[in-house]
Amino acid sequence: MTNGVAKKKITAVVLCLLLGGLGIHRFYVGKTGTGILQLLTLGGLGIWALIDFIMILTGGFTDANGNALV
Repeated sequence: MTNGVAKKKITAVVLCLLLGGLGIHRFYVGKTGTGILQLLTLGGLGIWALIDFIMILTGGFTDANGNALV
């Protein structure tokens, strides 16, 4: 877990839905490098953000340490 704190799935979903094109949900879970890439590419023109949104909803998205979101 990032900094010993479990990341909430609902928070990641809301961030991805509202600010997915900016990669804010990736910064939230500690994936700073890919967060910067999403920020620079506007979420891969929306496609990358959409894929992340689906992965978060289905449980396939993890934090920077590989832990599942709770």
